[in-house]
Amino acid sequence: MIFKRSASEINAGSMADIAFLLLIFFLVTTTMDVDAGITRKLPPFEEALVPQANTLHKRNIFTVLVNADNQLLVEGDYLELKDLRTKAKAFISNNGDGSCTYCLNAAGLSSSSDNPQKAVISLQNDRATDYKTYISVQNELVAAYNELRAELGQARFGRKLGDLNAQEMNELKAAFPQVISEAEPVGL
Repeated sequence: MIFKRSASEINAGSMADIAFLLLIFFLVTTTMDVDAGITRKLPPFEEALVPQANTLHKRNIFTVLVNADNQLLVEGDYLELKDLRTKAKAFISNNGDGSCTYCLNAAGLSSSSDNPQKAVISLQNDRATDYKTYISVQNELVAAYNELRAELGQARFGRKLGDLNAQEMNELKAAFPQVISEAEPVGL
């Protein structure tokens, strides 16, 4: 007698279910890298914006250039990043025309900005500038404005910047308006 053995079959009906459950498991448990951007608030778009005939004098423009080697050329002179904030503060609160009554420690140089309302910081980077340097330069320029506002807030209201209400903050922002112009990167 010869016995034939039948080949046993594996029930593959639930294999699709198992594969689907594994797919769901890996999709749920896998972490995704999220790119973090720069938080910048852009001015609102106004369609009916009427062009104004603003004439900027060269002395009211504070030029900051960053080259491909991450070196700063500020007002035609090489400058270390650690000195940028101090130089920017001196430019912004210069009071060259004598109209600023709240400018603290203003030098009043005729070769620098007339007053904080007319001061413009022009920033231009090379395309090969490191991202870290680009952000560091922007941080120093914004910190210059924040320090000037904090000093004025302390002198005017006797409180720190974080303790001021919205109206007082708006008053400080109007006194030292942050005007930073970024030109298109050059190079390559």
